[in-house]
Amino acid sequence: MTLVAGGCFYLFRYGFDRPVAAIYALFTVVALGGLSRIPGTGRQQAAVILRLLPVCWVLVTVGTYLSVRTWTAAVGMLVVGFTLAFSAVGGPRLAGAAPGLQLLYILPSFPPYDPGSLGDRLIGTTTGAVLFVAAEALLFREPAPLPYRERAARTALNAEHCATRLAAPPYALTDTDVRAARAAGQALRPLNVPEAERPAGPGVRDRALTHTGLAIRTLLSRLAQLPAGPGAGPAARQETAPDATAGPVREAELGVTAVLRAVAALAAATAACLRAGDSPSAEQEALAAARERLSEASAGTAATRAHGSLPPGGTMCAPGLPPAVLRRHAAVLEIADAALAMGAAADLAVRGRHATVELPVGHFWYARSPDPVLWWHRMHGHAGRRSVFFQNAVRMALALTAARLVAGVDTLPHGFWATLATLTLTRTTLGATWSTIRLALAGTLAGALVSAGILILAGSGTAVYAVLLPLLMLFAFTVGPVKGMGWAQGLFTVTVALVFAQLAQPTWRLAEVRILDVLVGSAIGAVFGVLAWPRGAHDEMRRAGAELLRRAAEIVVATSASVAGGAASPAPSGVPGRRSLQRAVILAESAYAQLQSEPPALGGRGRRAGPPHVVDWQETLITGHHALWGSARMLEPPLAELSPAAAESAGTLGERVAGRMLLVSAALDPGEDTPATSVPLIDPALAAFSAEPPGAPRRYYATVAWLGSLMTDLRRIAHADHTPEAGPGGADGR
Repeated sequence: MTLVAGGCFYLFRYGFDRPVAAIYALFTVVALGGLSRIPGTGRQQAAVILRLLPVCWVLVTVGTYLSVRTWTAAVGMLVVGFTLAFSAVGGPRLAGAAPGLQLLYILPSFPPYDPGSLGDRLIGTTTGAVLFVAAEALLFREPAPLPYRERAARTALNAEHCATRLAAPPYALTDTDVRAARAAGQALRPLNVPEAERPAGPGVRDRALTHTGLAIRTLLSRLAQLPAGPGAGPAARQETAPDATAGPVREAELGVTAVLRAVAALAAATAACLRAGDSPSAEQEALAAARERLSEASAGTAATRAHGSLPPGGTMCAPGLPPAVLRRHAAVLEIADAALAMGAAADLAVRGRHATVELPVGHFWYARSPDPVLWWHRMHGHAGRRSVFFQNAVRMALALTAARLVAGVDTLPHGFWATLATLTLTRTTLGATWSTIRLALAGTLAGALVSAGILILAGSGTAVYAVLLPLLMLFAFTVGPVKGMGWAQGLFTVTVALVFAQLAQPTWRLAEVRILDVLVGSAIGAVFGVLAWPRGAHDEMRRAGAELLRRAAEIVVATSASVAGGAASPAPSGVPGRRSLQRAVILAESAYAQLQSEPPALGGRGRRAGPPHVVDWQETLITGHHALWGSARMLEPPLAELSPAAAESAGTLGERVAGRMLLVSAALDPGEDTPATSVPLIDPALAAFSAEPPGAPRRYYATVAWLGSLMTDLRRIAHADHTPEAGPGGADGR
């Protein structure tokens, strides 16, 4: 930043005698390199800035022409401020670039109001941006972090290892295998992935890569929880294979082994796809065929089933298979479903719309949608007051507009600094805003005193300022980000004074104006911090988590009732309440992402609102995903009518799980007088469902397995003490 900003400033100021181009070149570097927080290495940041260069031109041009009148500049500030802040829905790179882009509109919105100087402004902006891109790409190159695709490939290979161990004697994982699976799942958690590598964009490939990571983590979790096979030990053999049923059990276990081997092969092919682009279509088809054979054997139906409907006289359950075997079959079929989703998502992430793997119905609705439609879906999903992206955009747009109006109506000297202070000091919570303002004011006051002293001592000696500026720039750009807001504001105040002292007759009153502007901008930021969602994502996270669990409870009741009645849905999109739960998951995910960047919320009289990890918010999100995927699976053909006892049991279990969801939801809702720390711990005994009805089909056991996994999720939501081995995501490291 020092090399480019200082070099551009001196080149235009003293080499070409173009002070306007000098100012715009310098502040373009400050905007893109200092104010922006684009994640990633220098080369990654350079690629983002290069793509945004046309946007920079548009912002400088629009700001120049709208600045001639206060009301047009204010309206432009409102529209541009909201648009740039709301662009954060496109992922962390756009979110990081937004503050710098805001500055490139703010800069030409203030005097001198001279559209005739647009050429110099664009020349300075372009030169600063291009040279900064070159410097980011070529100087001080950092090692690239591990890409998300490689992380997912390594985790898929771990899933292959687990599936291979489960498909061979002794048909069980060792403690070492389980710990390795947990660690592999942790590697794909968002908190453990560098922000620049997280697939957070609205496009097909980013969505599919996110789906790949979720499917792999689900697959690992299901493999680690798979019930022991017949060869796992004497107790298991006695439970699952009594003498009277030894033959059918052994035959059924061959189907389980075939599925697990196919899962292992698909996991290896998925890793190869993520690394080299090889299609896993052959392994995907092999697993789908093995899954179908096991499903038919478990249901006791003939292989000649047409479109999922039973032939006349077909049996409804597998004869001679004890409940333990059917439970194992249900768990293995869930493993196969997760593996099929993993393979399809990986192929879609690598090949985009040219993917060759047949996609499971309903899971990949975005696969054939053009990018503008996907962007519309993303923006529409956040176009509401419950979205933290929408809240941040409204807060920032109103604050910047107010600052521009105050600067224009009251002819505030150097009103640009007031608006810049509003941009840099406004935070998503009132507490963080006030803390930042205090530090900024203290730093600005100290910087103003130092600036006044330099200006008084040096007087009109421009050469002194020219010599001091690069040294101070290097110090400011190095120390400021490390020491915090107070140091950054103080050093920047001195830097600005030395810059403007080389453009006009210097006076110590420049430091006085700087203090006044920062004070005005801080006051505006504080006012809007009080008026517009002052608690940031804290309340929204609780509200979104509560809403997610309420919607999930509705789906659980509807799905268990459909299973009990023998009904099916033609597609996952037909599940009642699915769209509502999808939107609840989207809003909860955005609130969770912002919550990670905010300081812990404070309760009354400055007390913290409880231990930081009492509520596992990521487990809340996983509960929503499990409810979505599981409900679709339960309502897929083949159909199996339940006996009255089995139907009553399935309906009762669904209502019980839904009731527990509503209990946790009520404790999370900020509208209640219940603190977040009182989320009820679900008694593990509640997950021990009632005695299994005799002769129940495999579909019953699949439903029970799904409801049991949801109960496990609910217990982990309120699991305050996470062991280092389990991590923040719960015992299985999800």
